[in-house]
Amino acid sequence: MHLSRFKYIPLIGTIRNYKKEYISKDIIAALTVAVVVIPQSMAYALIAGVNPVYGLYTAIVSTIFASAFGSSKHLIAGPTNAIALLVAGSMSPYMAQENAYQLLFLMTFIVGALQILFGVIKLGKVINFVSHSVIIGFTAGAGVLIALGQLSTLLSISIKDSSHMSTITKFYYVLTHLSQTNLYALGLGVMTMVIIVICKRINKSLPGALIGIIIPVIFIVIFALDQKGVKLTGAIPSTLPPFVMVQFSLAGVQAMFGGAIAIAIIGLVEAISIAKSIGTTSRQKIDANQEFIGQGIGNLVGSFFQNFAGSGSFTRSAINYHSGAATRIAGILSGVLVALVLVFLGGFAKFIPNPCLAGVIMVISYNMIDKKEIAHIVKAGKFKSDSLAMWATCLATIFMPHLDFAIYTGIAISIMLYLKDTNKVPVRILIPSQGKDSQIIEKKIESVKGKVDILIIELEGNLYFGSAEDLETKLDGLIDKAKVFILRMKYVTSVDLTSLNALKIFFRSVKDAGGIVIISGVKSELNSLLKNSNVTSDIGEENIFMTENEIFASSTNALEKARSAINCDLTDSGEKSASCTLLESVTNFNGSTGGTNKSTASL
Repeated sequence: MHLSRFKYIPLIGTIRNYKKEYISKDIIAALTVAVVVIPQSMAYALIAGVNPVYGLYTAIVSTIFASAFGSSKHLIAGPTNAIALLVAGSMSPYMAQENAYQLLFLMTFIVGALQILFGVIKLGKVINFVSHSVIIGFTAGAGVLIALGQLSTLLSISIKDSSHMSTITKFYYVLTHLSQTNLYALGLGVMTMVIIVICKRINKSLPGALIGIIIPVIFIVIFALDQKGVKLTGAIPSTLPPFVMVQFSLAGVQAMFGGAIAIAIIGLVEAISIAKSIGTTSRQKIDANQEFIGQGIGNLVGSFFQNFAGSGSFTRSAINYHSGAATRIAGILSGVLVALVLVFLGGFAKFIPNPCLAGVIMVISYNMIDKKEIAHIVKAGKFKSDSLAMWATCLATIFMPHLDFAIYTGIAISIMLYLKDTNKVPVRILIPSQGKDSQIIEKKIESVKGKVDILIIELEGNLYFGSAEDLETKLDGLIDKAKVFILRMKYVTSVDLTSLNALKIFFRSVKDAGGIVIISGVKSELNSLLKNSNVTSDIGEENIFMTENEIFASSTNALEKARSAINCDLTDSGEKSASCTLLESVTNFNGSTGGTNKSTASL
């Protein structure tokens, strides 16, 4: 059976082509990833505002299914910092309710269902509407927000009713209650951060986060620091993720839907960006729609095993790839290994200090701020669209009460700035020179002063409603500049009705002024639009020239028509104008004999 029949289940193709030499590579990569994911997933659960065990559950189920169904063979899904923060923001109003966790798993289901839907209807390109600058801004803002939110845990300062407070409010509370700091907790958290930094400098392959948690645990056991105010993670069930039916309700769906959309979009942007980044190095072509489906299945299935929403992790995916993972089996095995650790070693997790997990999160938060990329964007222009979108998204992430609004704000600003940058129509003005040498020269619109016989107007790009006013203004200023206008449309990709109306106004104005408009380079789609909009009645069907395969063919035909229109054969002085001389040289041009004529080079 041909493998294309299993394109929606990539794991089958992997198994059918699996080789013995892949086994050791995948196992080593899986072990390395598992060592990193265990402390990370517990820390991300704290960011999401839930028990660390749910982070481990997500690192098991979501990772296994996303690896099996995703397009990338190196991407490792599961809990991530940015998604965990979005989960926390969406769930904060509901965490005090008795059904808070039911709503959490319902939101995970909705996220997965949306992502699968995006993949099935092939909306892989939808992520292009979330610009790189928006992601950089959101990630930087999320890093700041996560760090501020973990200060109370790092300092072991208790905050009553913290679930109802914004991160900025919590930060203010911490600043005004610094006297309550537990120095033992602070010392353990700082120890974890220092260990992680030192391990990274010694060897990037060292599991700094894991070492940074194990060493403080030894101090906890030896010196009984839990009795001195240091809060521990507490007992974690040493069982596999249990199957629990998601509780569906209309009220619950309405409450969770807004946050789920933002999480689904950002999760896909994260996953696709990471997959393509690694795919560039590994030379694997990534199918965005299939990755959408894989991420969606991971979240949807995970919702029935008490998972919160996850996405692709850059850290774990990079470790997986650089550890020599050969296939997607490595990702699946990493989830299996986390499950084994949870079952056989989960009892020891109760000794993990919360300040140490906060220390891990602090380091992660700092690394989330891509300082080089921020500097690059700012260097490109402080007031450019990319820079403005980045800073707006960053500030919105930090100060807006709902993180999903921050994402929507960034996307909206990106689109608005894009429309602002594209509301100018590229217009080239080509006119015959008045010298002895017959040439067509390019001029700016404002430099066209006197009236000429023929004026060639070349339009480019997408003529849409946002640029219609600019198009109308530019064309209006040319009405009295020539007897004959050749409107060259070969490089126009599309025309909407608003821009078409601007063209019709120009055609009628030229006709009323006694001039003629000739259109060249007309594609079949545009020709249908012109006919259906009755434009041909304004300029005459004989003045519309379709685009042809031969170079300059359509423009040459249009120029011949213009030659006839300005009556080049008859002049009062017996001499031909520069325009007529040029027209003859152009219409007599033969591309097969003399190369490209200088007069037609710009056509």
